[in-house]
Amino acid sequence: MIRESVQTLNLGLKSLLLHKLRSALTTLGILFGVSSVIAMLAVGEGASFEAQETFKAMGSSNILLRSQKPAATEASSSESVWQATIYGLTYDDANRIEATLPQALDVVQVREAVVDLRHGANWSSGVLVGTSPTYLGVVNMAVDEGRWLTKVDDDIGANVAVLGGNTARKLFPLEVPLGQTVQAGTERFVVVGVLEILGRTSGKAAGVSLDDCLFIPLSTSRKRYGDERNITSGGSMSRERVELHEVKVRLSSPEEVVPAARVLRTMMDDIHGDAGDIDITVPLELLRQAEASAQIFNIVLGSIAAISLLVGGIGIMNVMLATVTERTREIGIRRALGAKKSHIVNQFLVETLVLSACGGILGVGLGLLIPILVQEFSGQMTITRMPHVLMAFSISALVGIAAGIYPAWRAANMDPVEALRHE
Repeated sequence: MIRESVQTLNLGLKSLLLHKLRSALTTLGILFGVSSVIAMLAVGEGASFEAQETFKAMGSSNILLRSQKPAATEASSSESVWQATIYGLTYDDANRIEATLPQALDVVQVREAVVDLRHGANWSSGVLVGTSPTYLGVVNMAVDEGRWLTKVDDDIGANVAVLGGNTARKLFPLEVPLGQTVQAGTERFVVVGVLEILGRTSGKAAGVSLDDCLFIPLSTSRKRYGDERNITSGGSMSRERVELHEVKVRLSSPEEVVPAARVLRTMMDDIHGDAGDIDITVPLELLRQAEASAQIFNIVLGSIAAISLLVGGIGIMNVMLATVTERTREIGIRRALGAKKSHIVNQFLVETLVLSACGGILGVGLGLLIPILVQEFSGQMTITRMPHVLMAFSISALVGIAAGIYPAWRAANMDPVEALRHE
């Protein structure tokens, strides 16, 4: 049995080697099909992972309320330079949220200001974030050096600051930041801590990564910078008054998030009416949407890549049918010498399996290489999962078998006498 199988394999390989170029071109369909399946799914997985990590960084148990300048306010803000436009969250809003949601573990108030940060000759543009000691737990960040802001710092309005990881690197490339002074705008702060760098999973403050921010006590922010700010844009100047730029609400479990979000939306509608100056973001809802989108995305990509495999299979079948016609006389001679139908079937199936296996193996190699190149040159994260690799290779083998069955059956069922007469 083993000897017969080896002989069949040798015959199949010899037949393929007689037409090297044709055999190589036939494997390309499977090769590109397998590689496209693996590469597309890897890119899709990477994009999905990044989106989900971004929403996870916001906190699946958090609700984020953010001040936003409504369109009507933007249109009327140029009426008077001296009259400040007022919008967004207030300290009273934060107090009402805390009173309305007793199940909330933390209600964190946040103030933001875009400032130039300096230390000696080093300069960086960043966001100054005024907040409370509970902020760190809500955003899932950790201290790398020194300490975080304390209640005492907030009570006395201390001029102390904690640097984001990137800010610390830019301002103190060759020094230890702790105990040093940083100038933020016109104010100076003593650095008491440095945060760990989160990279891609970092949250945002005023559209800037938290790694590029400087954090100070909320009371210090209000005392040093006030609630109003002047904005210069396109040669014109305007004034805005925003008490709080963001309020972060952390609940004890994700199950409480959706009901609490409904309560907050109703509350903000009652307080601010149709002003449209409050945006409520629920990371848990965004995370679920991202997961659902990722599933659809993978199905679409997998379907597109599967078509490539199907085209490759059709190419193999087409070549094998042509091979059967070319070797009709050979088939007749083998049948006349006593070969059974099963021998003919096995020989042609071996040839299709070798073609599809070679294409599958080369396709796996190319499919693993493409995501690495994409990540290296575009910066787009890619994630190659072993189940996807095994699935692509298995499908290529099944496509090879399916593509070879009909040509093998047709060869085996030829009339030996007619086959011998074939010219």
